[in-house]
Amino acid sequence: MFLRTLKVFSLILLLYSCSNSNENLIYKPTENLDPFKLYEDGLIAFKKNDYFFADKKFSEAELNFKDVELAAKSAIMSSYSLYGINYYDEALENLERYLKVYPADKNVIYAHYLTAIIYYEQISDEKKDLQPLIKANKKINFFIEKYPRSEYAIDLKFKKDLIENQLAAKELYVAKYYISTQKWVPAINRLRIIVDKYDKTIFIEEALHRLVEIHYYLGLENEATKYAKILGYNYNSSEWFKQSYKVFNKDFKLNVDDNYEKKNKKSEKSLLKKIIEIIN
Repeated sequence: MFLRTLKVFSLILLLYSCSNSNENLIYKPTENLDPFKLYEDGLIAFKKNDYFFADKKFSEAELNFKDVELAAKSAIMSSYSLYGINYYDEALENLERYLKVYPADKNVIYAHYLTAIIYYEQISDEKKDLQPLIKANKKINFFIEKYPRSEYAIDLKFKKDLIENQLAAKELYVAKYYISTQKWVPAINRLRIIVDKYDKTIFIEEALHRLVEIHYYLGLENEATKYAKILGYNYNSSEWFKQSYKVFNKDFKLNVDDNYEKKNKKSEKSLLKKIIEIIN
């Protein structure tokens, strides 16, 4: 299970207060269920890590509060409780409902942040399914664009970099497979995705080099030169630039290895595992 980020729980401290100073601003409960008592019971349970009971009480409090602000606070605390027991789907559903019902609530930013964190923590095995990575990246980008000066944006920017490195790694892996089977067009397309979308990742240099190799091999020297210039201008001290420089030697031969996938499976797995460990 992914480690909890401290920032998530620091947000909860901002949501804890449900003080008596607000009593003159809300309707007194007229039913048998006292929403203040329900909310207080939820907080006590939450602090004891009894998230099941906390969720139950926060949900009941939301239904009984007649004050919209306090009902909204109960709803988002219910979402944090569900998150605390790894009920990700339920937490996301609750957060989506909260954002629709209480769009003007002052705690909306925390709902968006928690949504991004939940998608991020669902990243498990990107080799089997890229969708968690793509969804997490989308939610993180939304938050960064909407709240660029938020302190939470810094945390999410770091996570965004890690996610994009994983996505770029996958594109490069597939591109190399296509190279090994001499399927040049799909290989070029995959490499261009890295250049266009993931140019700030650690894989951009190799992607540019592979584009130089393929285009030169196909006799498209102008295209090869274009990518070599981009690589040289931005990464002139890179080993990949040195390799690209050698490509223009008349004796150059592209190394097409039919056993690429088998030989590189271990190294690719190790790299992606390392990135996952950084995330954790």
